[in-house]
Amino acid sequence: MTAASAQPNRVLQGRTAAPGFAAGRIVRLEREPGSGAAAARAVGTPDEEAAALKAALAAASADLAGLIGGLDDAEAAAMLEFQLAMLEDDALTEPVFAALAEGLGAEAAFAAQLDAEIAGYRASDDDYFRARGSDLEDLKARVLAHLAGAAGAAGALADDAILVGRDLAPSRFLEIDWRPGQGIALAEGSLTSHVAILARARGIPMLVGVAGIDAPEGTEALLDAEAGTLHLAPDAADRAAFDIRRSAGRDRDRAAGAQAFEPAATACGTPVQVLLNIGGPGDLAGLDPALCDGIGLVRTEFLFHGRGGDDLPGEDEQFEAYRAILAWADGRPVTIRTLDAGGDKPIPGYTLDGEANPFLGLRGVRLSLAREAVFRIQLRALLRAAAHGPLKIMIPMVAVPAEMAAVQALVDREAAALAAAGTPPGRFELGMMVEVPAAALTLDLFAADFVSIGSNDLIQYLMAAGRDSAAVAALADPLAPAVLRVIETVARDAAARGLPVSLCGDAGGDPAAIPHLLAAGLRALSMGAAAVPRAKAAIRATHLTGIRP
Repeated sequence: MTAASAQPNRVLQGRTAAPGFAAGRIVRLEREPGSGAAAARAVGTPDEEAAALKAALAAASADLAGLIGGLDDAEAAAMLEFQLAMLEDDALTEPVFAALAEGLGAEAAFAAQLDAEIAGYRASDDDYFRARGSDLEDLKARVLAHLAGAAGAAGALADDAILVGRDLAPSRFLEIDWRPGQGIALAEGSLTSHVAILARARGIPMLVGVAGIDAPEGTEALLDAEAGTLHLAPDAADRAAFDIRRSAGRDRDRAAGAQAFEPAATACGTPVQVLLNIGGPGDLAGLDPALCDGIGLVRTEFLFHGRGGDDLPGEDEQFEAYRAILAWADGRPVTIRTLDAGGDKPIPGYTLDGEANPFLGLRGVRLSLAREAVFRIQLRALLRAAAHGPLKIMIPMVAVPAEMAAVQALVDREAAALAAAGTPPGRFELGMMVEVPAAALTLDLFAADFVSIGSNDLIQYLMAAGRDSAAVAALADPLAPAVLRVIETVARDAAARGLPVSLCGDAGGDPAAIPHLLAAGLRALSMGAAAVPRAKAAIRATHLTGIRP
């Protein structure tokens, strides 16, 4: 009897980060950089070890740069830039080369340095820095794999692979060639983590918070990311029951897909706008605009990734990108968010380095107003693009009315300058993200044409629970009473002022959350394109009478 077949039949419970079903065999996520080829490599002279490490660092940098360059997803690219920046930081590598000069092997020296860095991040009281510890663990494994000559295997998984492990860094997810039928089960992670966002966007079933995944490689498993279960070593009856649930899920998805291009309305006839979140024009490739009622969020960070200093995008480059998105929308409204840099989205030479708590630091509109020259270029490009379709300009991370007043003054100045130059801007609206609790509770004090609730950050700040912190993942719940109460407050206050209000966080595409969001008063939800069919089905199944938010 093999080790895999000897495992007892048992069911592990987790939380659904991305819906769907997968049946196959366990593939362990953890790399083993200290074994095999890595352990067999003889330690050479200090010069040979230094050359080997330089080559491994260069190869790891090329890996990450290649992944970033091949992405149209702005948020996904931002997730990788932290690792690339660390590889290029002399403060990280200089102690390693000093240890090599003393005769230590490249693997041992690099691992020791990274272990010390990881321990420091993990010991932080700040959720952001604890989450970055996972990125450093991934970076360590990548460099050690190159030293071992074993890099490159991560992209190939069996068609029926169910990847399991403690956690999964975004770069590891993005280097895998995902295919239908595969799945993920993690002991840690959260519903709003970056990897969860990526999995939902790509339709990969994923569970987080699954304790006790000690099954060896090759164990047969059934992943039900609708019920939140991972069934290890199932018997024939288990497989039959799973097949019934999976078949029903496929039938439901086919039915939802057949109505994906129909307008959305509740069972009681209340219309609901379904909008798209996109990270750049590449997200629109192959999509029919009839899928949606417009675009509720364009993340303009896609223009700034991998650039910094004097290489930031100019006015004409930005204008062409915005005009292309408006052209795709074919007369439907498009909401473009101004640069939301900072936090976990660094831009060299633009964002601050070394902030103690970047998520509560100089980010979003705060950073835009502090870097006014860059902000004015973006505003001019947006104002010019407004002549090519119904444009909504959305300002992120607004906390106090003075910030919107300062933005309005800049918009007025740039609009007047364009008009004086003979290129007056088209009609547009200027609105704000509601993701800071202070703004959510004082909406009546702000001057804005529309508002959009950013549920991911609103939940993070309202619950004091970092979105990438597994230890507090259960608190990052869009259905928490406090969260729904604040959303209801925003919807009510916006309606009282006649302001259009939408929600553009992950909760907007979550079928379980949608009835509660509608009950709270929302009538416009924005989401990734992959979530639209199920979201519309959830809207059509919702009876507003009797539902409490």
